[in-house]
Amino acid sequence: MRSIYPVLLAASPALAAYNLVKNFSGTNFFNGWDFVDGFDNTTNGHVNYVPQANATADHLAFVNDAGHAIIRLDNTSFVPFNFKRNSVKIVTHDFFPIGSVFLFDALHLPFGCSVWPSFWTMGPNWPHGGEIDIMEGVNKMTNDQMTLHADSGCVQAPNVQQLGTTNGADCSAGANSSIGCTVVETQPNSFGDGFNSHGGGVWAAQFDTSGIFIWFWNRSTIPADVSANGNSVDPSTWGTPSGAWPASSCNVSQFFTPQQLVIDITLCGDFAGQPNIYQQTCGGPLGNSTVDICYIDNVINNGTSDYANAFFEIQYVKVFSTSAALAPSVSGGSTVLASDTASATSPGSTGGSGSDTKQNGALGDEGALTSVRAALAMWGATICAGFIWALL
Repeated sequence: MRSIYPVLLAASPALAAYNLVKNFSGTNFFNGWDFVDGFDNTTNGHVNYVPQANATADHLAFVNDAGHAIIRLDNTSFVPFNFKRNSVKIVTHDFFPIGSVFLFDALHLPFGCSVWPSFWTMGPNWPHGGEIDIMEGVNKMTNDQMTLHADSGCVQAPNVQQLGTTNGADCSAGANSSIGCTVVETQPNSFGDGFNSHGGGVWAAQFDTSGIFIWFWNRSTIPADVSANGNSVDPSTWGTPSGAWPASSCNVSQFFTPQQLVIDITLCGDFAGQPNIYQQTCGGPLGNSTVDICYIDNVINNGTSDYANAFFEIQYVKVFSTSAALAPSVSGGSTVLASDTASATSPGSTGGSGSDTKQNGALGDEGALTSVRAALAMWGATICAGFIWALL
């Protein structure tokens, strides 16, 4: 519950410039990502995620003539009852530590009844180690939302300075923090047809010891250092964020490990397919626990005409950091993080792709640390929690 006193807590981003370490754009956009292969076993969506060879052959993942990455849902196949529709989910090889900024520039977002796209992050032992949903929307919503998912003890403080509206402050809410603490965007044209018809926009997420902060800008309000295509950004100049989770009530170093980036499109599932959520923008009968209206009305047979709009068109994904990126390796059932050489000049510098699961991440190259701060980092593993990351 919010305090009865209208006192605003400071939620200012840390005063620091962040340097470019990864640039996923142009013809090399898909270098450095792994394509997940299999069912959506994390949100119970009605999709099959396909490997890169299939996604390329079926034109579900490619770079168009304008140099933009297209990630789309299959909207041409006939899907029999009790089967799922093909889609794409990609996860970065690298894990990015506390002290990072993530930029996501999209011209078009997937939307329509049953459609659930997201750009988000996860730790190596998901659902533990934190999750940051930077951009997420479902069905025919007109505003996107941002959510943190974390273990018990992480909450959003009351009366933070943000543009969005808080919808739940306990970031551990739900089984395995499946509900989390959400902020709904209040700026116009942040999702759906409004977003796509107004030229898209940019999201930025600062992942810092001072807290986690997310900004959204439409095409006409992007800050100069973001639009300049330079090698550094300074979040302290960006003004009030859309969503703010200061470390005063959620110790980022305690609840969040280094994070991978994820882009995916699923259908129905635990969010878009909830009967009350689905009915809000897609109408029809409310349904019940034994009748999946979302699936029946959209996914099967030839699908819905809405699926023509179920695609991302992405100009770039960039990571700015005070540390080198981290690449995962798996040993004895545990995910071990090792340093990975970062490049500020070569888009998508980590090559190759393969299969992945949300729980374990993907294998990547090991290299040398490229900054003093990364050299001072420590990691530890425990039987119960997996990893607790602290930057000194």
